[in-house]
Amino acid sequence: MSVKVLDPGVWAVSPTPFSGNSLSIDESSLDRISAHYEAIGATGITVLGVLGEAASLDSEEKRVVLETVMDACDLPIVAGMVSRATAPVIEEARLAADVLGDRLAGVMVQVNSANVVAAADHLNMIHDATGLGIVVQDYPLVSGVHISAPALVQVVKAAQGVVAVKAESAPSPGVVGELAANLDVPVFGGLGGVNLIDELAFGAAGAMTGFSFTEGLLECVRGWNEGGFEAARAAYSPYLPLINFEAQRGINVGIRKEAIRRLGHFTDSSVRPPVQGLPDGLSPVLAQHLAALGAR
Repeated sequence: MSVKVLDPGVWAVSPTPFSGNSLSIDESSLDRISAHYEAIGATGITVLGVLGEAASLDSEEKRVVLETVMDACDLPIVAGMVSRATAPVIEEARLAADVLGDRLAGVMVQVNSANVVAAADHLNMIHDATGLGIVVQDYPLVSGVHISAPALVQVVKAAQGVVAVKAESAPSPGVVGELAANLDVPVFGGLGGVNLIDELAFGAAGAMTGFSFTEGLLECVRGWNEGGFEAARAAYSPYLPLINFEAQRGINVGIRKEAIRRLGHFTDSSVRPPVQGLPDGLSPVLAQHLAALGAR
């Protein structure tokens, strides 16, 4: 199976909406936000990542998420893989391929070892078993794996089927620069968009990250493409206070889901434990941030 590198731009990362006491998947809300991402001009959509609380979903629930998003929009889809061991990732990847078919732009696989040979072998075994394109995700905060940028370059060069790299090792701009200068696949920034302007300055192809106002990511990348640093800075500056607010470790998923609910895309902002929801004391501050952006 041939693979195609991801198109540059903004790949929206979708949370998974839940509802009711059972915290079942809210398919209507997922349908609504997927259609919204397409309507505002996202390049593609990424599901079943950390923001999507994929670790709390069973296989059937993952299937529901994939089917719902596929039916709700015509965007290409990247599916996140929760596992870090090779065999479970292959199983997850086959599920995504079975549901999405040609709509699957790639499976997002976390770097699972700081050893170049071991990490590359992991990616190669996944590609050999599935034929799918791989988005290599370097996210040490979640994976616990810390790999240097030069070593990651070696991993990607030794791996087959890589269609993009998602660089989320802080400080990310320098890592993005090292990767972009030495690889022939696109490199996307993450981390909630906190460093997006600087990542673009270092050669990022765009953003693949969650932010309640995805419009802000789009405006930043569009500004960069049309007018460089100053245009991107002018477009992005109004969004940065909310981006910073959402980036609070431990509650970032809960904040984003509540912001998305208040923006009308979700009916409920519930999270599944151990993820934490928006603390009550922060609710008025979130309201102020959204009001400030709503005035735009």
